[in-house]
Amino acid sequence: MKKYLAVSLMALLLCGGALVANAQGPEGGSQKGWGGPGHGMGMGLALHELNLTDAQKAQVKEIMQANRANMKPLFIQMQQNRAALLAATANGQYEESKIQALALQAGQLHAAMIANREKVAHQIYTQVLTTDQQAQAEQLRTQQINRINQHIQKIGNGTNASPSPAQ
Repeated sequence: MKKYLAVSLMALLLCGGALVANAQGPEGGSQKGWGGPGHGMGMGLALHELNLTDAQKAQVKEIMQANRANMKPLFIQMQQNRAALLAATANGQYEESKIQALALQAGQLHAAMIANREKVAHQIYTQVLTTDQQAQAEQLRTQQINRINQHIQKIGNGTNASPSPAQ
């Protein structure tokens, strides 16, 4: 149990650190992040493209640090759920009702994580960003929606489902 707690805390710190690093942006270069150009580390905000001031970066860092306490129990529960799923399928075991229950629990935990992430993104959007930065964030969001819709259309037409590097 201590091992899972340590792994969960490490994951929390790494995710939080990566998010803060992303919010601080590149030092004079182009940053693609995990989601490619225009993606804001899953926050729904491409902070690295909004040219945050040092004061704004500090505000984002404060919001993220304040949120860590809320996220810690969810990370722990997610790790416990993952361990239970691995145990339930060890040695080729498969009990559908047990796996279904664990999958539903994982879905609920994932939903809670998404809701929390969007709450934090809302705080950053409303408390940190200027009106101009909010407008730029909305343009980036629209571009991201358009890329998603293009991808869906490709899948629906039966063409190659992998996005091109230019997107």
